[in-house]
Amino acid sequence: MQPGPAILLSAFAMTAIVGIRYLLSSGGFAWLTAKVRPGLYQGLRPQIGKEIYWSLLSAAIYGVPAGIVAWGWDTRGWTLIYADIAAYPLWYLPLSILAYLFAHDCWFYWTHRWMHEPKLFRIAHAVHHASRPPTAWAAMSFHPIEAVTGAVVIPALVFLIPIHIGALAIVLAIMTIMGVTNHMGWEIFPRIIVQGAAGRWLITASHHQRHHADYRCNYGLYFRFWDRLCGTDKGLGHFNT
Repeated sequence: MQPGPAILLSAFAMTAIVGIRYLLSSGGFAWLTAKVRPGLYQGLRPQIGKEIYWSLLSAAIYGVPAGIVAWGWDTRGWTLIYADIAAYPLWYLPLSILAYLFAHDCWFYWTHRWMHEPKLFRIAHAVHHASRPPTAWAAMSFHPIEAVTGAVVIPALVFLIPIHIGALAIVLAIMTIMGVTNHMGWEIFPRIIVQGAAGRWLITASHHQRHHADYRCNYGLYFRFWDRLCGTDKGLGHFNT
């Protein structure tokens, strides 16, 4: 197959994968919410419809660069993704996962703060904050401008930091789970984590809820490191239920 059609096919396939991943993960946690917190999303059907629309649009924006990079890795040897587990020491596997999460968190923190500049907020980020309260379906509910800033991170990192294909899958799974659970409108993690030593550095729904309530704080994605360093950490938020 010629490169052009092959790249298009790969971009289309990855878009479908991202879209299906979103529907399964957000749908699964929405189902869990209905079981654990019945009635929490009552009356939010129009909002959820918009969240799904923007999220599926974002899936295409995420899928295209991912598909191009996947094609390049498979056919041209692009990227530093490796499949041979012996190519690097075993201790490098968890280190590479942490490196990706930290780099992604750094990028997210600063682009997220940027999105809260008044002009950009009105143009783009207001789409995400239109979810009041956020639901499990809001994880990828972004304006295309904001979606682009998120879509370039992992495709860029695979050219910079070596990572095993299995470790990359773990990174993507963490990204998906954290994105959904941070927006569910209730705390899925036990109190010993949220209010314990781990919770002082890890972001969960309680921390991100404060951002959706107050806007000018708690910008991080996985870790509270940048919020603490830059004085934007305002602690945990509270849920109405």
